[in-house]
Amino acid sequence: MSAHQYDHGHTVAGWVGCGIATVGAGVAGLGVCTVSGVLIAGGAAIGLVSLLVTWALHLAGWGKGPGLRPRGEWGWRVRDSAAPGGHAECLACRLAGRGRGASAVVPVGPAQRESEPGTVAAAGADSVR
Repeated sequence: MSAHQYDHGHTVAGWVGCGIATVGAGVAGLGVCTVSGVLIAGGAAIGLVSLLVTWALHLAGWGKGPGLRPRGEWGWRVRDSAAPGGHAECLACRLAGRGRGASAVVPVGPAQRESEPGTVAAAGADSVR
């Protein structure tokens, strides 16, 4: 269980993607400072790799869909139980062809899974800022 009181969305996909993108930005920045087109292009390529790796990890269940997760899945090392079927409002899932059946339903409140109680929307209202 995590120590924080809110679902900050920290996930393995988020941390790995951010780390790779940081390296790419550093390489591109070094390319700007040294006026090297090769390093700038390399940094941009690393940035593209970070997008693809983050997408793949999200689809594998190491990311998070839009909305609140159940409290048991707030830890960043916990896999997303809704990932195999896809998230209804998630662009990454729609690009992969997942979640199309649920995308026709327009949710009234924050997205929640079937395993969550109905009081999650009220409890998590102050965490969306």
